[in-house]
Amino acid sequence: MTYQPIIGMEVHVELNTHSKMFCGCNADFFGVPPNTRVCPVCLGMPGALPVINQRAIEYTLMIGLALNCEIQPHNVFARKNYFYPDLPKGYQISQYELPLCLGGYVDIETGDGQPKRIRIRRVHLEEDTGKLVHVNNYSLVDLNRAGVPLVEIVTEADIHSAEEAYAYVSKLRQLVRYLGVSSGDMEKGAMRCEVNLSLMDMATGKWGTKVEIKNLNSFRSVRNSIAYEIERQAKVLSGGGVIEQVTMGWDENRSITVLQRAKEGDTGYRYFPEPDLPPLDLDPAWIEQVSISLPELPDPKLARYVSDYGLSQKEAKILSEDRAIAAYYESVVAATGDKTTVTPKLISNWVSGELFRLLGERGVEIGEVKIKPEDLVALIELVNSNAINQPAAKQTLGVMFDTGRPPLAIIEELGLRQISDAGELTAVAQQVIADNPDPVAQFRAGKEATLKFLVGQVMKATRGKANPQLAEQALREQLQQ
Repeated sequence: MTYQPIIGMEVHVELNTHSKMFCGCNADFFGVPPNTRVCPVCLGMPGALPVINQRAIEYTLMIGLALNCEIQPHNVFARKNYFYPDLPKGYQISQYELPLCLGGYVDIETGDGQPKRIRIRRVHLEEDTGKLVHVNNYSLVDLNRAGVPLVEIVTEADIHSAEEAYAYVSKLRQLVRYLGVSSGDMEKGAMRCEVNLSLMDMATGKWGTKVEIKNLNSFRSVRNSIAYEIERQAKVLSGGGVIEQVTMGWDENRSITVLQRAKEGDTGYRYFPEPDLPPLDLDPAWIEQVSISLPELPDPKLARYVSDYGLSQKEAKILSEDRAIAAYYESVVAATGDKTTVTPKLISNWVSGELFRLLGERGVEIGEVKIKPEDLVALIELVNSNAINQPAAKQTLGVMFDTGRPPLAIIEELGLRQISDAGELTAVAQQVIADNPDPVAQFRAGKEATLKFLVGQVMKATRGKANPQLAEQALREQLQQ
């Protein structure tokens, strides 16, 4: 039998607000001692009343707008009742029937390079739970995370493979980082994924029973767990078995999904409007203001790089992938002024080539780069004017990267100016010809490739400072005599 995977995803994104969702506790809990960023509100103490974090509402609207959602001016927070040790109140304040954002879509790139649209069902805001730490036969609870603003993004069942799910989650992380509303750091729990997966019988079109895979905290886990679960369900069905509606976890060490519990339906949560919070009615003018404040997003930025800067799709994708890298690239382009020889294409080559290499070697983020945009433009201009050659330019860039100094001072200090004087290059060429009779004889016998060796000898004699084109010209002239 042939099956098609039917996959919907729920992605939870922690917002990087200063305070928690319903209280004034610091929401930056990573690396601090357990249970030190808590108060009566996020601990669920009797009589403690929640107050809505306006910045969290704003950030959720930004996500909804970036996902092309319809914003709901009238929405309601609800109590979602379930009992776990990491949920101090015994219920979670979330949204259900009237969320902030409905509908929407995001476009991803599939494995064959074609775009695919993933529909968004809803985007709603809630509070995060605490964290359990299991030690031997007992568990410890850290409630620093309890109450941190958490956005849940729910898709329609439009995903049909592990690779598409990987691309979707990658796109979401890129978007929230571009918006500046979350780090999207899955390793730190700032973004967590849940998968709802069933198999459709291609012969009948009938959907199978849905299985949930919970708490996936890396792109690798998303892709591998889905691939495994597709194979597992197909084997069960092909063998005449039945798929049960359960919640599975992902065992990274064994690379298998494992049973956690039977899945409760929504009725098990007993949603009802949060009595301590009135309905939230948003001013349409404020919603419009939030919409106007959105930064340029990755897809339109990529298209602009192709149309305005003449970059290829591949080049534009590399430079638009990260907002900080894109901002640095554009600042260099803006610094060119009337220097028409320093094109956006040339700048792209230097940023995605040598600058990326130095970032990787030094372990530095783009925001920490000391090279001023105008200095990178000056360096490229020096190369274009043949004042320095490519090896000298790379050496100069390395010093600029470490010190932030302008290129001209470094070039003069290290004596890196390119030798373009015809008389000096002629003298070096004559000496190289005299020192290498065999290669010279081979060249004169018609072996053109030998000239590259002789040019290399000129470069060696000048410690890499000779203009390669002029060095070749000088050699040809001397060899013809």
